[in-house]
Amino acid sequence: MLASENSKNLIPIHVVTGFLGSGKTTLLNQLLKQSEMQRTIVIVNEFGEISVDHLLIETTTEDMMILEGGCVCCAVRTDLLNTLEELFHKRIKQEVVEFERVVIETTGLADPAPILRTLIDDSFVANHYRLDIVVTTIDAVHIIEQLAEYDESVKQAALANHLVLTKIDLVDNLEFLTTSLQQINPTAKLHKVNLHEDCLNANTLFNTNNYDEHTRQIDINHWLQAKSYIDQPHNYNTYIKTFCIEYHEPLHWLTLEHWLQQLTRLRGKDLLRIKGIAYTYETDLPVIIQGVQHILQSPTTLKAWPDNKRCSQIVFITRNIEKQLIEQVLQALIESKNQTDVCNAALLLL
Repeated sequence: MLASENSKNLIPIHVVTGFLGSGKTTLLNQLLKQSEMQRTIVIVNEFGEISVDHLLIETTTEDMMILEGGCVCCAVRTDLLNTLEELFHKRIKQEVVEFERVVIETTGLADPAPILRTLIDDSFVANHYRLDIVVTTIDAVHIIEQLAEYDESVKQAALANHLVLTKIDLVDNLEFLTTSLQQINPTAKLHKVNLHEDCLNANTLFNTNNYDEHTRQIDINHWLQAKSYIDQPHNYNTYIKTFCIEYHEPLHWLTLEHWLQQLTRLRGKDLLRIKGIAYTYETDLPVIIQGVQHILQSPTTLKAWPDNKRCSQIVFITRNIEKQLIEQVLQALIESKNQTDVCNAALLLL
């Protein structure tokens, strides 16, 4: 028996990332001034990462500050999971504002994948929070060199829901930059701005519309955007791949489990993101699957199929893993008769 998907009832976590000098701090400072950001907790690695002095109202503890507009800025003193758990308990005890969202600001050189993996793997976080939106700031002047030299920069772009392209007044090849970013991440919404002149609205970035207000469950079509990947797989620099595996016959859960376990255990480092919906023999309900690298979140079910269309659709963002290979492993497992066949399917990934 799988739990019903209930992310609508959880506190959303938004991650703001971006390479050094891309305008991440400027964007976050703009957002924190807006009334829409009231009742928000902002978690930063250390206060030096974001210039909050002009927003500071009072310091409540050595690691927490109240900002104008009612936001709370909290520094990570131990680790992210402990910080989230402590904040949740303080919320219950009314020791902090009853926050409605959390924004996590990463360092400029951070690989966002381990952060996302942490957020979906911890049981306490999974029971009280939900990973929602990733916003990545992109330096239009230096992005091409950064993408070529730094793997972290590519991952920041590939895993984003929103790409904020900054310093656009300083470049002439804007169309080329836009095309390059769309090749890395075809479904992210792209914003082209000069942050010292333009101000993005917080609702534009953090109001996701991923949830159906009637069912209070995830809007799978909006969340998955499978059609964008089915129509045309996207490759960037030959090693970042984004595609969707679609399978119209029901799958045995054991087959699906073996497939995902083999992928995560043997090639987890190169699985940047998995998310999708599965059609299985064991239940008539759609099963939601998502994971980051080696970690898969516990599966849940929706109350009904979107558009009454029963099929498995699983989106992959990978590094150096081709769609054909993942399909071959799945097909080998579907046709397997014994444990030896299952082991042989795993060998395809090595």
